[in-house]
Amino acid sequence: MDPRALLARTVHADAWEQHGLLRTGRGGATGVAPGVRLMASGLPHPQWNNGDVTDPALVDVAALCAWYEPLAVPWGVRVPAGAPWTHGTFLFRKHLVLRDAGPVEAPAVAGLRVRAAGPEDLAAVAAVDAVAFAGDPGLEAAWIAPHLHAPHAATVALATLDGTPVATGSVLRTDRQAGPAAYLSGVAVLPDAPAAPVWTALAAWLLGRAFAAGARVALAHPDDAEESASLEALGFTSAGALDVYVDLA
Repeated sequence: MDPRALLARTVHADAWEQHGLLRTGRGGATGVAPGVRLMASGLPHPQWNNGDVTDPALVDVAALCAWYEPLAVPWGVRVPAGAPWTHGTFLFRKHLVLRDAGPVEAPAVAGLRVRAAGPEDLAAVAAVDAVAFAGDPGLEAAWIAPHLHAPHAATVALATLDGTPVATGSVLRTDRQAGPAAYLSGVAVLPDAPAAPVWTALAAWLLGRAFAAGARVALAHPDDAEESASLEALGFTSAGALDVYVDLA
């Protein structure tokens, strides 16, 4: 077993447990079943309600269905890439990358300012997300709002270029099974902004804050080749992958 891939999967499961905890009282929930760590956000999208499978041989899918049923949300599971799994529909493979704590260098972008967003910035952050990810602003706002109200666990960045919001992203900080860790995700840049340098500058700002707060390792998952290159430039290296399945019920 690759210890770095195991660490990456553990950081991932810790972070998604944190997502569930941040949404307690908003429909969120967390749980543990044989071979899997469970979470739900309460939102009507399977990407935000998932179990991280730690041992496929131990998982009882009927028990997972029973756990999610009263929550009334679509859901799925993430299985270590390549592990035997015969339930549901394979959706995609999620590649994971890790880097250890240390100095983070970012490109200088003229006119760019990055700062921590607060609850008053919800509309601006959700608007950038909705455009960059072709999503629904209301749904994006529902996902982001708990982060903005939990500065002890999450940092949401808002970047402006010459005063106009152009990018956002977040880091969740955890200290559970993987120890002090940071999960970088949701980095979004508007189409009219210089994508690669703005993406890298915002991600570097988030990572620098997370490492200063005590994280010893950071996890991310690139969505495309451009993000892979940006993360590699920031010192991330490949650390395995997760296979995502839906329609298990």
